[in-house]
Amino acid sequence: MDSIFLTRGAADTVPVWFVTAANYPEVRKNLGAELAAFADAAGFEPKAGRHLLLPGKGGKGGKAALGGVLFGLEAPDETPDPFLPGRLAQHLPDGTYRFANEPHDARLAALALALGLYRFTRYRKAETRAIKFDLPQSLDRDDLQRVVEAVTLARDLINTPANDMGPAQLEQAARKLASRHAATVGAIVGDELLEKNFPLIHAVGRASAGAPRLIDIAWGDAHHPKVTLVGKGVCFDTGGLDIKPDTGMLNMKKDMGGAATALALAHMIMARGLKLRLRVLIPAVENSIAGGSFRPRDIYTSRKGISVEIGNTDAEGRLVLADALALADEDKPELIVDFATLTGAARVALGPDLPAFFTDDDALAAELMRHGATENDPLWRLPLWRPYEAMLESKVADINNVGGSQGGAITAALFMRRFVTAKSWLHVDLFAWTAAAKAGRPEGGELQAARALYAMLAARYG
Repeated sequence: MDSIFLTRGAADTVPVWFVTAANYPEVRKNLGAELAAFADAAGFEPKAGRHLLLPGKGGKGGKAALGGVLFGLEAPDETPDPFLPGRLAQHLPDGTYRFANEPHDARLAALALALGLYRFTRYRKAETRAIKFDLPQSLDRDDLQRVVEAVTLARDLINTPANDMGPAQLEQAARKLASRHAATVGAIVGDELLEKNFPLIHAVGRASAGAPRLIDIAWGDAHHPKVTLVGKGVCFDTGGLDIKPDTGMLNMKKDMGGAATALALAHMIMARGLKLRLRVLIPAVENSIAGGSFRPRDIYTSRKGISVEIGNTDAEGRLVLADALALADEDKPELIVDFATLTGAARVALGPDLPAFFTDDDALAAELMRHGATENDPLWRLPLWRPYEAMLESKVADINNVGGSQGGAITAALFMRRFVTAKSWLHVDLFAWTAAAKAGRPEGGELQAARALYAMLAARYG
């Protein structure tokens, strides 16, 4: 994809001034009397989110020139949103811009501007934007671009409806990414899942016309530390025989958001060339309703040998992840991370913008929280509260796949914990969606948690 970030200084760039009540008098002085008078006449106030396009002298082809842009930031006593400059993406005309002064965080401001320009155009043409930014020399343009590419990849995958993003198409997307980075990729498909001992993945996906599969990507030097990413790839979730209501099913094309997140993070890792041995596992299924659907009270023996009673067919994500996590654990990697749009309970607890994560590794949790804050990609730790394991007890199997009506995000995490022995295991329960557009985050599919993980991995293995 074309980058909005210029590689070298450009002539005729339009300055963008970031202003607050504190610095606005100095900015007005630098603008000159004519532009300052224009701003006053327009009633501009240096408040957060306010903008004003300033006129220039002359222009080309009869078009009026743009002399500059004023954009208001939060005052010192207000909590800053590093992505607030992303609002400018909707207001700037075509042109080449530069930062005339420093926003709160120049790197995140540039990233937000690029992400704010995103449009999902597969089915409907959108206005072509010709906006470029001449970045400050202190910023790493290449790293910003690979992050923009990763976010775009995830958003496009999540936004694509299930009729064009079933298990086979998700595998195609994984193969395309692997090919780009010279990674190896394979897939175990259909009844071969039973032959290779992935019974839970097969059970969840067998009713769909699109055969279930386990996608397996490997990249990097085999002698480097092993990191494995696991992404929930439920391409559509009807709820199975415990069918969802229409309101609950409407956005279930995004239930493969964990897989999209894993692929996006994998892109950043491979494009950066981090010194690690990467593996990406994606159980890709559709939880459909047909004669072959798995049923409540069915019992399946998982890859790990743990027998699972089905308490609810709408708790299918943890089932496919269980087999994939068991495989990941067999390889004994240094770190296992799984991403999943898993529970409504996590959204009730933390809302749509703050993914929940679970781990027994306190140092890992602190490290991730720190990078999440730095990257404006926040997460919040919830406990793997062992007493709640009793909620998952079954009278006829080793474990039930649901744990009652309370603590659902925790019991889901505890269920998956049974399939992993590694201490450095991280489970991220995310929403992968922006319901109402925000600065740098258009409405629709969204990449969450991956930028924080990327920063953490880059610090470890860069």
